[in-house]
Amino acid sequence: MNHSLLFLIPLLPLFCAVINLLFGMRLPRLFAEVMAVTGVAGAFVLTLIFWGHAEGEGTRAVLFTWLNSGTLDVSFALNFDRLAAPMTLMVTGVATLIHLYAVGYMHEDDDYGRFFALLNLFVFAMLVIVLADNLLVLFLGWEGVGLCSYGLIGFWYRKLENAKAGTKAFLVTRVGDVFLGIALLWLFALTGTLSIDAINDQAAAIPSGVVIALSLLLLLGACGKSAQVPLMTWLADAMAGPTPVSALIHAATMVTAGVYLLCRFFPLVSLSAVAMTAITAIGALTAIYAATCAMAQREIKRVLAYSTMSQVGYMFMAVGAGTVAGAMFHLLTHAFFKAVLFMAAGCVIHLAGDENDIFKMGGLARRGPVELFWVFLAGAVCLAGLPLTGGFFSKDGILLALFTHPDPVYRVFWLVGVLTALLTAFYTFRLVYLVFAGDYRGAGHPHAIPLLMRWPLWPLALLGLAGGLLNLPAFVGGGERLHHWYGALAGREVSASHDVEWMLIALAAAIAAAGWLAAHWRYRSYRPPLENRASRFLLSGWQADALVDRLFVRPFAAMARFCSSGCDRTLLDGTLDGLARLVSSWASMLVQLTTGRLTTYLSAFAWGFLIVLGWFLIKLVNGGGH
Repeated sequence: MNHSLLFLIPLLPLFCAVINLLFGMRLPRLFAEVMAVTGVAGAFVLTLIFWGHAEGEGTRAVLFTWLNSGTLDVSFALNFDRLAAPMTLMVTGVATLIHLYAVGYMHEDDDYGRFFALLNLFVFAMLVIVLADNLLVLFLGWEGVGLCSYGLIGFWYRKLENAKAGTKAFLVTRVGDVFLGIALLWLFALTGTLSIDAINDQAAAIPSGVVIALSLLLLLGACGKSAQVPLMTWLADAMAGPTPVSALIHAATMVTAGVYLLCRFFPLVSLSAVAMTAITAIGALTAIYAATCAMAQREIKRVLAYSTMSQVGYMFMAVGAGTVAGAMFHLLTHAFFKAVLFMAAGCVIHLAGDENDIFKMGGLARRGPVELFWVFLAGAVCLAGLPLTGGFFSKDGILLALFTHPDPVYRVFWLVGVLTALLTAFYTFRLVYLVFAGDYRGAGHPHAIPLLMRWPLWPLALLGLAGGLLNLPAFVGGGERLHHWYGALAGREVSASHDVEWMLIALAAAIAAAGWLAAHWRYRSYRPPLENRASRFLLSGWQADALVDRLFVRPFAAMARFCSSGCDRTLLDGTLDGLARLVSSWASMLVQLTTGRLTTYLSAFAWGFLIVLGWFLIKLVNGGGH
């Protein structure tokens, strides 16, 4: 089979995006919808067809030579290997279901051509990141998802807050992109190549101090896309976009790009213990930060947004603990159950008459289709980490990697992970009780939920529940398939005695049960939200936006005002205006001499003649003296 056909995987969504962008609004709505779904579904089918090409060292496909200068030859090339293949399958598979859901969700929106074009383009950009063979192609996809997120988060731009949310996401993630750009240029300068595999092969020859610096730059780049501390403030506001956009960002595309970046450069970053500890610390801090914030949120999608930050923090901890297989395992299971949660949340909002406040919902288990409660519950138990769910096994694997790490400081990170798991179970069941239990507390009238918004939930719910089968630990009869699949890319092999593993499993089950019981005790009957300083602090996201405003936005605005008022208006404009006024005053004086009266001109002529005559007489007298 021709390897260049691999390019059809990302090019199919791109082709459909271009068609919808140019002709989507000129053709029947059904055409735009079919094109959008066909693009990602076709990419999913092609990934299955090419699956065998990922075995061994993988398959490299070259479409054309991008740059050729001297010894430098940069091709537009894809690398379909053991790390890229499962990620590609997840992105295309989950995106296909989200696109089907979007057809139902956006059926009344007039600007469907632009929406589906951006949605397809988003998938294309993510696939470019996943399949990139070199740094230039990687950066193309990296900037592509940033551009698409700006367009999709602010899709309903006629509302100012939506436009601001899109701008905020674009600007905050650009900060991380600057650090990533520096890292990529530095890597090229050090190694003389843009090939990612070649850079990883040469990583051992890079000085240790440089490895630390490069790893930290890559980490900051990953933090921007994956909404980790300190570049996490954009993700909660990104809920301004349509629900299919939220599902795509959180489950299959943008937020997981940072984790994938660290996994792709794992041979480099794993050379530095300092860098690995920093990655773990960032993940742990974000996990606990986002979990506490989720406990106080009132809007359903903001709860899920903070939960995404927290779960991606677990993935960062897995990378820092040295297990790429563990990070990718949780990435895959999280994609399934987070997609179903967001998509079900969109249905819930429809049932509540476009209401987002969970304290104005309630009783929706009886108000809407019965299957909606069950699919939402399926996603919730995966997120909470109840035993035997996909989320339970993937999260437990990360906690095991932290607990068994030889560095004692990782026990602190393990404790943070355990506490985060408890808070996760609590806020997840808090959400379930407030939305589905009790009586309906809202005033909105329910909207009909199209069939296309309902049936894509079931495959994702089942995948989330059964996701643990991807990488069941050996001591419960599994074969750790992902670890064997990734081979040398999997990172360190996490091993412990069966007693330790059973102890951690029992602890994880107890934590999930404790979180559920606490939520049951607090929310089994409706109580109004707490109004105190602590709840307001958590509701505001630890005042992170206010802190960024004080540290960066206000100083920048003050500097801009100084440059505008002090330099531009006062110095430059003042100088130019002053010169203009001076010339104008001189001109006014000259104008006064032009009266149009003959007597004035004769007098001026006479006085001028006398002055000239006097000057000649003086010259004559002085000349005669010599």
